[in-house]
Amino acid sequence: MKQGIFQIIEQVPLTDSVMRMRLEGDVSDITASGQFINIKLDGLYLRRPISVYDRDDHSVTIIYKVVGKGTEQMRLMKVGETLDVLTGLGNGYDTAVSGDRPLLLGGGVGVPPLYMLAKQLIAEGKQVSVILGFNTKQEIFCEEDFKALGCHVTVATADGSYGVRGFVTDAMKDIDYTYFYTCGPEPMLKAVYRTSMTEGQFSFEERMGCGFGACMGCSCKTITGYKRICKDGPVMRKEEILWEN
Repeated sequence: MKQGIFQIIEQVPLTDSVMRMRLEGDVSDITASGQFINIKLDGLYLRRPISVYDRDDHSVTIIYKVVGKGTEQMRLMKVGETLDVLTGLGNGYDTAVSGDRPLLLGGGVGVPPLYMLAKQLIAEGKQVSVILGFNTKQEIFCEEDFKALGCHVTVATADGSYGVRGFVTDAMKDIDYTYFYTCGPEPMLKAVYRTSMTEGQFSFEERMGCGFGACMGCSCKTITGYKRICKDGPVMRKEEILWEN
């Protein structure tokens, strides 16, 4: 984990409520897809954890949805402003176990951490399929980004306004895959868990206090005891998850 001051070098809307922000600074601690950063905002006590969408040698890109005071404050920020950021948080995805045909499933704001993962898997010579799930056509983002990487992309919308009608689990039944990776809201993750035919990895969205394992505020129960989503996760393997009713 590393703390640093980052400068906003890009801030663009992707939909009415989803923004892409690129921050320039020391990204050396961001070493795996699925990790997140934690942003300090003026006047707010808790930092805001945001998944890493992509990174290069000098910058990190995030995609976030405007849902409250913190993300609204971020939306109003301009290029050139600076942010206090913790980087290199979380454990990230393990690509060594993916097999030749991994499947990536993202729902809503669970889509962004899968982009850097897809880039890594393709660089390793894998045939990557991606299913993106949204409520409606107006909410879709990043479809073309994944296609540009060379992924086979399927979009599912709950209202049927674009792509497959239904949820990501409706689309995954027709895809041949060796392993899966997923990120999204808990109801989606539970559905993927029940539907999936192979082992896989789940990235959990969770409210956090500190973001680096000190406060125990985001603990969850697994088959080997309690783990902290922020430090021991956010990525967990299918075989270790215990769902609470």
